[in-house]
Amino acid sequence: MKKVGAVISTTIFCFVFWLLYTLPFAGQYDFNKVMEEIIVGLIISFITAVFTAKFFIRENAFWLFNPVKLFSLIAFVPIYIIELFKANMDVAIRALSPKVKINPGIVKIQTDVESDYGLSMLANCITLTPGTITMDVTEENGQHYMYIHWIDVTSQDVKTASDSIKGAFEPWVRRVFK
Repeated sequence: MKKVGAVISTTIFCFVFWLLYTLPFAGQYDFNKVMEEIIVGLIISFITAVFTAKFFIRENAFWLFNPVKLFSLIAFVPIYIIELFKANMDVAIRALSPKVKINPGIVKIQTDVESDYGLSMLANCITLTPGTITMDVTEENGQHYMYIHWIDVTSQDVKTASDSIKGAFEPWVRRVFK
């Protein structure tokens, strides 16, 4: 039963993304074209889920359908966009200024996120914002750490660097993946 739930939830997840990516281009006024996209999307989503559900779902198959977690994920999107904009502006100002003000280096940050998915999401959020790249995620003495290449190292202190780099991301990632 656990495998069936995993396949169903993965099918739904894939199908939602299929709809988001294909329906805007499916000929908005052609009902037959839209129905074709929906049917093909369901088939492809199901086939994909059969082969990949075991990699995506480990415990509760429908965890993302929890309204609190789903709302937290949706509410995180504008926060991520704002942080992305701020990081882009910071890097653009550094790149366009006559005197380049950078102090690149690798720092170790500590995170309270525990799940694999949460660590992956946090690492991707950090990497996708300009000026930082997540190089490694490790566990030491039951605590998770990330090694980040940072464009302007302002502190080597783990706590200070952690607060500066993970900023607004970590609380939202914990809400979604806890």
